[in-house]
Amino acid sequence: MKSIFTYLAVLLISTSMWADISPKEKNALVKLYKATKGAQWTHKWDLKAPVASWYGVEIKNDKVTSLKLMNNNLVGELPTEIGDLTSLEVLNLFRNDISGTLPASIGNLKSLTKLNIAFNKISGALPETLGNATQLKSIEMHMNRLTGVLPNSIGSLSALETLSLFNNEIEGSIPASYYQLKSLKVLLLNSNKLTGKLEKEVSNLSSLETLSLFENKMDGQVPFDLEKLHNLKEMNISYNMFNGFVSRNLAKLDTLNMTMINEEGVATTLKVSIDKNSAFAADE
Repeated sequence: MKSIFTYLAVLLISTSMWADISPKEKNALVKLYKATKGAQWTHKWDLKAPVASWYGVEIKNDKVTSLKLMNNNLVGELPTEIGDLTSLEVLNLFRNDISGTLPASIGNLKSLTKLNIAFNKISGALPETLGNATQLKSIEMHMNRLTGVLPNSIGSLSALETLSLFNNEIEGSIPASYYQLKSLKVLLLNSNKLTGKLEKEVSNLSSLETLSLFENKMDGQVPFDLEKLHNLKEMNISYNMFNGFVSRNLAKLDTLNMTMINEEGVATTLKVSIDKNSAFAADE
């Protein structure tokens, strides 16, 4: 009996190892390998071996569902064929040396829930097609070289919980559509070149727990509506050009004490209003 169980276990493992993905998906993986100097990867692929044995590749029902190649010395640009991995749920390329732009074909990944290409050298603007990956819960593209403006389409990702784009060179204002991301818990846009105002519609982000906008060029009045975010635990909007008064509650939330840069480039602290001007007092 024991030998039968052993035989079945070996058979299952063998079947898994020889799981066969489509030629199109295999081609996409090979293109990625060659485009990012796979021969120099820390953990290389044997292209003659079964795909299921390749480092960081997970397969379910003959489809590639996860690609995790963190800290693996990928050098080069992502190929357009990455969009052919249409069953991909996780794409994690954290901390490599990937350059070039994020391919527009990324929007073909309709099952993608997690995108992490942080700590690379991705440049250019994020493609509007990113909004087509409608299952996305987490976008982490911080510590890159992104430029251009924030894509409006990200505001249509109703399942999005984390948007982390800090330490890039993104310009323009926060699109109005972003204020409708009711599932968003973490918004990290600090250390960019953002301008414009923080709109009072920020109060729509009812799930928000962390908000970081520091070290940008945003201006205008800090909306008292921020106080309506009852789940907000951490906020840093310092080192912008915001003006006017802030409530005592908001001042306590900001870790840098609402330190702003005025038109003369001098660091100043926003004045705290009396409590009756706060959003909470207005609701009473």
